[in-house]
Amino acid sequence: MTSYFSDPRRHSAESAETMADVRYEIDRLDRLLVEIITERQSFMDAAARIKGERGAVHDRERIEDVIAKVKAAAVAAGLSPAIAEPVWRTMIDRCIAYEFEAFDALKPAEPASS
Repeated sequence: MTSYFSDPRRHSAESAETMADVRYEIDRLDRLLVEIITERQSFMDAAARIKGERGAVHDRERIEDVIAKVKAAAVAAGLSPAIAEPVWRTMIDRCIAYEFEAFDALKPAEPASS
């Protein structure tokens, strides 16, 4: 598995001289993002296991709290909020869908009585 240390950076954005340099770094960062998002997904599994009811999976207040924190962190890090917010909203949306699937797999709905 790739890690920040096992797949070291060869170039900074400022020192990249060729498109091959740029593409190497983008591919390296994409591999790291996959690793990080995989870890995030594991916590969706934990949330599905811990939450007592299906309705607790989608929490609008928590979503907006996460987005506010991400936007603040983005500004502090120099990432455009115009990139950060839609990326996180999409990731949160897909994580919620995944969590619903995980919740349903762990806690199947009771059959309706006739």
